[in-house]
Amino acid sequence: MYESLKEWISGAYAPHGYCLLWDPRLVWTMAISDALIAIAYFSIPIALVTFIRKRRDIAFGGIFWLFALFITACGLTHVVALWNLWNGAYAIEAGIKAVTAAASVLTAIILWPLLPKLLALPSPAHLRAANEALRSEMAEREKAEAALVQSRKMEAVGQLTGGIAHDFNNLLQVVSGNLDLIAHRASGDERLERLTGAALGAVERGRRLTGQLLSFARIQRIELLPVDLAELLTGLRELLTRTIDPSIDLQCDIGDGDAAVIADPVQLELALLNLALNARDAMPDGGQIGIAIAEQRIEGRADVADGGYVGITVRDTGTGMTPDIVARAFEPFFTTKEVGKGSGLGLSMVFGMARQSGGTVDIESQPGQGTAVTIYLRRAIVVLPPAAAPRHAPATDIQELAGSKILVVDDEPIVREVVADMLTDLGCDVLTANSGEAALALLDRETFDLILLDFAMPGMNGAEVARAALVRHPDVRIVFATGFAQSDAIDAVLGDSAIVLRKPFSPSALAQTLLKALAA
Repeated sequence: MYESLKEWISGAYAPHGYCLLWDPRLVWTMAISDALIAIAYFSIPIALVTFIRKRRDIAFGGIFWLFALFITACGLTHVVALWNLWNGAYAIEAGIKAVTAAASVLTAIILWPLLPKLLALPSPAHLRAANEALRSEMAEREKAEAALVQSRKMEAVGQLTGGIAHDFNNLLQVVSGNLDLIAHRASGDERLERLTGAALGAVERGRRLTGQLLSFARIQRIELLPVDLAELLTGLRELLTRTIDPSIDLQCDIGDGDAAVIADPVQLELALLNLALNARDAMPDGGQIGIAIAEQRIEGRADVADGGYVGITVRDTGTGMTPDIVARAFEPFFTTKEVGKGSGLGLSMVFGMARQSGGTVDIESQPGQGTAVTIYLRRAIVVLPPAAAPRHAPATDIQELAGSKILVVDDEPIVREVVADMLTDLGCDVLTANSGEAALALLDRETFDLILLDFAMPGMNGAEVARAALVRHPDVRIVFATGFAQSDAIDAVLGDSAIVLRKPFSPSALAQTLLKALAA
């Protein structure tokens, strides 16, 4: 057997060239081809091994090593074939082919079970689609983050505006209170009455201005009342005239002028202001904004009850919106404006105001043909406005308030002093405190019929003082006299029965509010 094996590997067999009859063309074609194939085969495993070593994260690295072994063995078979053209080492060639066969069979056995996993790998098209989806998601996230930053910025501006309104209302209270005291003492002096009347008219205009600031800050209590649209739009037109660009023509059609709706006047004014500013932004090169009122009956809609409504339409001649944008217009934080130029909360606020008022909102728009937004609100019976109430308290109110013991709590000395003087003129016994802590110290020693509280104060705010006062004296009446009040904080203490007297107030309004609170 040893002799047979020795003879088998001795290379004593005839070279392959004999089979080719040593035809030079055949011999050299075979030689060159085997040499080139061997070189190519040897280069492929080098590339595969380099790739695997540099990309150790590849999940199927083992199969690449088997491919490298298999292709290397194939290369060796061509090297031996080249050698055997002139030699007869067929035993070596057979051994190398056996190794090649084993490597190929092992590779095939491992490869086929891996085929489903390999097919599950994403294609370039799938990867491109996933990348596009990721880019879109990142863009939406960046847009949402920008909208959130803008919303927080607007919230901060609103808080600052509310603080300014509070300080301004305190100043107006001092001015109007002292003017009322002067006017009361100067009874019969026509010139002095005329001068104080003119000054009080200016105070009233300042009060309306702070009301607009507070509506921007969105911190006033929502009160659904009959609203005269003609009066509201007249005041709004003055504000819009100063706000929109001169290249935009503003038209208001109030119809017969007697339309009235159930709404919160401050929130409705803010909603219309938002719509007008949106219309302005949709017309960078100028155009026309029209505000029109029309009464109509709505029936068969799922979002509102059947009945009579008034539609307030704000129409522009701007760029318009596509149907997909219209469908998303009321979504919070959705905006088509550039980053930093819109919070995406304007239309959602308009929609929320309408729904809270028992109404709804419709949008009609087409690209290039402008936009019309209509707020539908419940129709109210028009009530003739009452005659302007006198600023001085009537004698009957003074008689009823005489002897009432009232605690005034305000951190502003000049406000505290003028309010105390007004109460003294109404016949009340007055004590004052410059802080919540000082007020509670007085309440520990004395009892009062009513506490007149400022809301925004250092340390304890008005709501906290009211809560602590009610613990000490559950029967004491509380009135918040403030130019800046967070309705939620007040409601948490007194609920819907909370009485708020807005600064600046007249002696007549003060007397009526105190009588209402004491009678509750």
